[in-house]
Formats: sequence, structure tokens, C-alpha cells
Amino acid sequence: MANSQPSYFHLHLVSDSTGETLTTIAKAAAVQYAQIRPIEHVHPLVRNARQLKRVLQEIEQAPGIVLYTVVNLDLIAALELRCKELKVPCLAVLQPIMQVFESYLGTPQTPTVAGQHVLDADYFRRIDALNFTMAHDDGRLPQDLNEADIILLGISRTSKTPTSIYLAQRGYKTTNVPIVPSLPFPEQEIASQHSAFVACLIASPDRIAEVRRNRALLLADRDLDDYVDRSRIAAEIAYTRKLCAKHGWPVIDVTRRSVEETAATIISLMHDREAGELAQSTEDIAATQSQDK
Repeated sequence: MANSQPSYFHLHLVSDSTGETLTTIAKAAAVQYAQIRPIEHVHPLVRNARQLKRVLQEIEQAPGIVLYTVVNLDLIAALELRCKELKVPCLAVLQPIMQVFESYLGTPQTPTVAGQHVLDADYFRRIDALNFTMAHDDGRLPQDLNEADIILLGISRTSKTPTSIYLAQRGYKTTNVPIVPSLPFPEQEIASQHSAFVACLIASPDRIAEVRRNRALLLADRDLDDYVDRSRIAAEIAYTRKLCAKHGWPVIDVTRRSVEETAATIISLMHDREAGELAQSTEDIAATQSQDK
């Protein structure tokens, strides 16, 4: 059929850095076209003419959409010229954003290759958070909870570890503690005075049972009948909800949430708590000053 849409298209991502920004933006756009699959060609660390030449050869062999984040003007000119000759779309994905910044700030940009990956204090804070999180995975070193920014609770297979690692990459020291109704739980330590934000992760019994069954081969030392039993899982979730209700810890259902969405929800709730504490502190100060008068 002459008007039928192709089932796939080539997508070239050209970056003078790691390509993470491009990959994220491209994925966000491509998922809006569910019937057409992108074939990604990622070209990271393109910083000279020789490297760009190889990229242009690949674009010529598999023409498609070209997205780029490159700051070298000579490389940009060469890339856009060749794409124009090949009649393929070529877009600097950050340019519209930079134009808004430049217009609002009233000053031109200072192009910096891989500027977001500078080894600054924020970078080392993320590394420190990741080291802390890996050392405190699955309930290890619970005596160090006072150093954590976030404490995640949940029964087995509620994505505690991947969510913790993602939060650590955002710079939050995160520890996760499993909830197993038949085993001791450090309730007193977690409920005691500390500055960490506590959140509980749950999922539907069917979802947890499915994931646990897929892990069964790695859990030969467990009683798998109980481990994947839906009614037992439902009881574990009920126990979790009761425990959280007792201490006022928020419960997040991750059944249909990605790790990124779960982490974003946790960060939002944590910021809401901090804003509420700040407002309360301000009210207390105002009340004290009023009484002094």
C-alpha cells in the first residue's frame, strides 16, 4: 500500500558527550508513536571531524531522523549540511531551550562540552549517596539510619533496591528495609527520631506473585509455595499497610509505576513534608515573637 506507514525508522543520536540527554528526549518522543519502532544509532563523544565523518557515513547508510547535542560550531555546520544534502531532518534538541534561557537572562550561552558531567561538589555528593545506598541495601547496617535521607520499606519484590539506586543517582542517601511478617522488623529504630523520610512500597498481590514466580529458580532455598501464594502475599501487604498507618508513613503503590515515577513521587512527598515543617517552624517563631511582645 502506497500510503502505509513503515513499521520502523532509523534514529541517529549524535552527542559530544555521553548521549544520555539525547537518549532520554528521543525515548520520550518515540513512545508517542507506538506502531512504529525506532532503530537507535547512538553516536557519543563526537568531538572532531574524523569522528563526525564516521557518523555521517552511518547516517548515509541508514537515513532517518538526526538529533544532536554538539557545541562545536564547525561540527554542527558539517552535520547539518550533510543532512540537508541527504534530505533527512536534523535538529539540535537543546537549542529551543537555550534560546529561552538566553532571551530571559539577557546573556549569550557559554558552550561547554559535557557541562552536566563536571566533577563538582554535586557529582561527588551523588557518588557518596550511591556508596551509602549500596552499603545499606536490603536492611544492612540499620544502625546508620540517622545518616539516610530516605528510608524505603516494603515486602519482597516491590522494587526497593532499584528505586533506592535511582534515588542515590539523584543524590539522596537511601536505605531500604524489607518487611517480612515472620521475621523481626526494626520498627523502633525506624520510628525513632531522625531526619530521614520514610516511605513504604507496595504492589498488587498478582503483580508480586508474578515477579516472585519469575525469581523462583534463584530462590531454591525458600518455601516457594508460601513465597508465591497470593493469599499470603495479600496478608503481607495488609501487614505493611497497618504498620504504615500506625506511624503515618506514606504508602506508594508501584504496580503500574516505573522506578523513575516511584522515585519522583517519593521526592515530591519528601519536599511536601519539608515545606510543611518549614511553614510550621515559621508559625512557631511568629507565635513566640508575638508572646514576647
